[in-house]
Amino acid sequence: MTPAGHFTTSPEHPSLPGHFPGRPIVPGVLLLAEIFALLGAAHPGLHVAALEQAKFLRPVRPGEVVMLASRLAEAGRVHFTGMIGAEPALRGVARMQPVPG
Repeated sequence: MTPAGHFTTSPEHPSLPGHFPGRPIVPGVLLLAEIFALLGAAHPGLHVAALEQAKFLRPVRPGEVVMLASRLAEAGRVHFTGMIGAEPALRGVARMQPVPG
C-alpha cells in the first residue's frame, strides 16, 4: 500500500451534535467523502465510480487523524485502509474510472 494522504474531522462539524450527543463519532458518509477525495488526488486522472466494499473497524472521533493508504489492483479497483496511529479504523475497495472529458 502507498500513502494517499490524511484527514481530520473538526469537532465543530455540523453533523456531530446529533451523531451522537455527548460522545460524537464521525459519520461513515463523511469518512467516505474524505477518502474518495484523497483517492482521486492519489490516482490522478481517475475518480471513484463505485464503492464495492467498506468495513468500519472502529469509531473515528472528531479530531483524530486518519492516515489513508491505497493500492491500485485489477480492473480499476483500489484497495484502501484508514489507520489511526497503528490501529486500522476502516478498509474497503473502490472502483475507479477515468475522469470524464
